[in-house]
Amino acid sequence: MVDKNRETFSGKLGFILACLGSAVGLGNIWMFPWRLGKYGGAAFLIPYFIFVFTLGVTGLTGEFAFGRSKKAGSLKGIRDVFKEKKLPFGKFVSIVPTLAVAGTLIFYSIVAGWVIRYFCTSLKGNFNSLDIPSYFNSFVGSKESIAWHFLAMAIIVGVVILGVTKGIEKINKIIMPSLFFIFIILMIRTLTLPGAIDGVKYLFVPDWSYLFKPITWVMALGQAFFTVSLNGAGMVVYGSYLKKDEDILSSVVNIAIFDTISALLASLIIIPAAFAFGLDQSAGPSLLFITVPYIFKSMPLGYIFSILFFISVVFAAISSGINMLEASSEAFIAQFKMKRSKSVVIVGAIAFILGIALDIDMAKFGACADFVTIYLAPIGAMVTAIVFFWVYGTDNALQDINEGSEKPLGVWFKPVAKYLYIFGVAAVLVLGIIYNGIG
Repeated sequence: MVDKNRETFSGKLGFILACLGSAVGLGNIWMFPWRLGKYGGAAFLIPYFIFVFTLGVTGLTGEFAFGRSKKAGSLKGIRDVFKEKKLPFGKFVSIVPTLAVAGTLIFYSIVAGWVIRYFCTSLKGNFNSLDIPSYFNSFVGSKESIAWHFLAMAIIVGVVILGVTKGIEKINKIIMPSLFFIFIILMIRTLTLPGAIDGVKYLFVPDWSYLFKPITWVMALGQAFFTVSLNGAGMVVYGSYLKKDEDILSSVVNIAIFDTISALLASLIIIPAAFAFGLDQSAGPSLLFITVPYIFKSMPLGYIFSILFFISVVFAAISSGINMLEASSEAFIAQFKMKRSKSVVIVGAIAFILGIALDIDMAKFGACADFVTIYLAPIGAMVTAIVFFWVYGTDNALQDINEGSEKPLGVWFKPVAKYLYIFGVAAVLVLGIIYNGIG
């Protein structure tokens, strides 16, 4: 049964900004920059663009169309398809994508708490007097991070509880343009630092030899898959709030373009600054929490720019968390027929409580993050894709995708979605297991 009274985004702009809020996350800020530099500079962009505009665009198109078609998130949508086709195990299969997005929420909200703490530290101007590595290690994996984790979850719950238009859409209309504006200001400042040009060269002067190294393609594949938030649930639920006359493919292309722009801007903020101050530009996650504070500690007017930077990172973290909670809560609503407010609070509380064990034990945090990103997210995306393109059928899927489209996709899209995309997601899963994570 399709819910005809389901809330919808007010229009294309609100939908795109909400989806950008989900896609533009911490992976754009701490993962993309060092990968771009490490794996051949501009040469890395070639496989990255190939995968984003094949795998990423196809996956987003399918997840949005599936949600809009069924006017439901993946839990109910998958069950409805299995029921229509009179197939068994629909209730079991439908849980997998929801587990993927809920699992991500559990550990991601903890990192969002770290980011909020760093923003508060920047407001106080404390970076100048801190031993930054000791500061980071003093609260990560300790009881002290629980309060910040709670604050992050409370903010996410507060937004999602307001609903699609008054909460999710409204907040993303504010924070997404603000994030890009701040990124541009920070990029201009970074590029004026002495020695920054060496960082630009590191990022964009191509080393074509990397195109012949499999690891470059593997990491580009992982980056492309995770940067657009494919997990079989998060983008499905946003698609379920999309009006029938909206052009899905046009929205998807815009999301992919602006998500990539955000990652490039983050690269031009962080890496040239790291070069300017002689810091490690390939430090991975610690790039955000240790290297970047050192930059602002050394930079003229670093107090102001640290505030701008970390508020933009808060925007990225919270907006992604909003999508994760919305997808998890929508599934809870579909299963237990509860009101939105009650469901959001319950799911948020459960995710927070389960996350406390990860707050105080970094080994458990790492194990959870690895299990979700290596196994659950690719499997969730694969389950939803198989249900939509195989069980529901590519004829039905293509019809749903093209509804409202100014330039409908042709029949060539069927084998791309049915075979190439699902093979690509399977590759993300297998390579993630081999390399112990590529996202």
